[in-house]
Amino acid sequence: MKKMYALVFSLIAVLFLAACGGGDSENKTYSVATDNNFVPFEFLNEETGEMEGFDMDLIRAIADEAGIDIEIESMKFDGVVTGMQSERYDIGIAGMTITEERKETIDFSDPYYDAGLMLAVQKDNTEIKSEDDLAGKKVATRSGTTSETYLKDNHPEAEVVTFPGIVEAYMDLQSGRVDAVMYDVPNVQYYVANDSKGELKTVGDILQGEQYGIAFPKGSELVDDVNEALQTLIDNGKYDDIYEKWFGERKYGTESSE
Repeated sequence: MKKMYALVFSLIAVLFLAACGGGDSENKTYSVATDNNFVPFEFLNEETGEMEGFDMDLIRAIADEAGIDIEIESMKFDGVVTGMQSERYDIGIAGMTITEERKETIDFSDPYYDAGLMLAVQKDNTEIKSEDDLAGKKVATRSGTTSETYLKDNHPEAEVVTFPGIVEAYMDLQSGRVDAVMYDVPNVQYYVANDSKGELKTVGDILQGEQYGIAFPKGSELVDDVNEALQTLIDNGKYDDIYEKWFGERKYGTESSE
C-alpha cells in the first residue's frame, strides 16, 4: 500500500512540474532594450521611475495586442544595437533608423515612424542657414547614429563632434562650444521648442528621409507577430492616439534616425 501511495504521489508531482513548465513557456517575458534618453520617444520619468515616451507607449500597446509579456531595460543607444546583434535582448525599440548596414546583422519590423535629420543653431546665428554652410564649422551630434554617418559622408569639411548623449550636444551648442547640432527631426524640434529656453532655432530642410523600425536579433520569430500587432494598431486607430499624444497631428510621412 505504501508503494502505491508513493507511486501516486510521484505521478502527481510529475504532472505538477509538467504543468508548471508549460506555463513558463506560455508566459515567457521578452526583454525590450531601449535608449535611456531620446525625448520624446523614450526617457525616464524621475518621479515615477518609469520609462515613458512614444516608443514606450507603442511597444506596450504592441505587446498587449500580440499577447506577450515584456520587460523594458534602458541603456545607451549603442547598447541597444549591440544587444540585438549579440541576442542579449529579444526586442529593441529606440528610434532606430532602418539602414542596409544594420539589416545585415539585425532584423527589423515594418517601419513605424518617418523621420529625417535637422540642424539646430543658436537663435542669433545668421551664418548657418542650411547644411550648405557647414564648412569649417563645429557640428555636434550623437555617436553611433545616422546623423554622425551623414555628416562624415557629406560634410568632410566640417569638424564633427560626437557625444554619447544628444543632450550634451545641445548644451555645448547653447554655450557656444559648437556651431550647430544635427540630429533626428522630432528630437531637435522637441528640444528647441521645450528645453532650449528660447536660445536655439532650427534651420534648413529636413535631410535624408529615414524610417524607424523595431529591432530584433537575426532570425527572430517575433517579427511577424509584432508586424501583425503594429498593423492592427494602425488600422484600429490606437497608433494615431499614441502619435497625437506625443506629437500632435501628423505633419509628414508614413506612420510608421538614429
